[in-house]
Formats: sequence, structure tokens, C-alpha cells
Amino acid sequence: MEIAKIITHYFLHLIFPVFIAFVFFRENWKKAYFIMLATMLVDVDHLLATPIFQEGRSSIGFHPLHTYPMIFLYFLGVLFLRGNYKIIAIGLLFHMFTDFQDFYFWNWLVKL
Repeated sequence: MEIAKIITHYFLHLIFPVFIAFVFFRENWKKAYFIMLATMLVDVDHLLATPIFQEGRSSIGFHPLHTYPMIFLYFLGVLFLRGNYKIIAIGLLFHMFTDFQDFYFWNWLVKL
């Protein structure tokens, strides 16, 4: 099951944004895709943690840019921003979804 978790995690981070970009930003889907990839820089906040990586720790609610107030700001950005800023907000929100499912979905699945 661990390999499925890893594949899902990187698929959602690296491949699925192509589909989001193509569906919602068809005319400039490549630009939108690369902007969404760039939003993975949000993980720089992991460097503030000690230890940087800890098995069994959710990044959602732990790292500063992965907190619920920040996720709410990303959501507001999706609603109210335009252009590249909206793409950034979408990328950040989808990144949070990916990290959320990476911890909560897989932990729930193990309990079944």
C-alpha cells in the first residue's frame, strides 16, 4: 500500500495539475501548469520544522503555510483573484488537498 500512496502523492502533485490547467485554462494551459508546479515551493515551510520530515505527521495544520487560516486565504484567492494570481491560488489549494489526502485518506484506508 505504501507504493500506491507514493504514486498517488506524486501523481496529484505533478501530473494531475496538467488536467486542471487544460480544463480551466485551455488557451494557456502550459503556462498555467508551470505556475501550478511552481506553487510546490510552498513546501519551503517544511524547512522550519524539527525534524524536517517525520513519519506519521500531517503537514496540514503543522507547517506555517499549510495551516487552516492560510488554506482559507488560498480559497479566497480562488474566488476573488484573477489571472496568474488565481492560478497560483488554485495550485496552492490543490497542493493542500493533495497533502490532506496523503495523510488522512491513507490513514483512514489502513484502518479499514
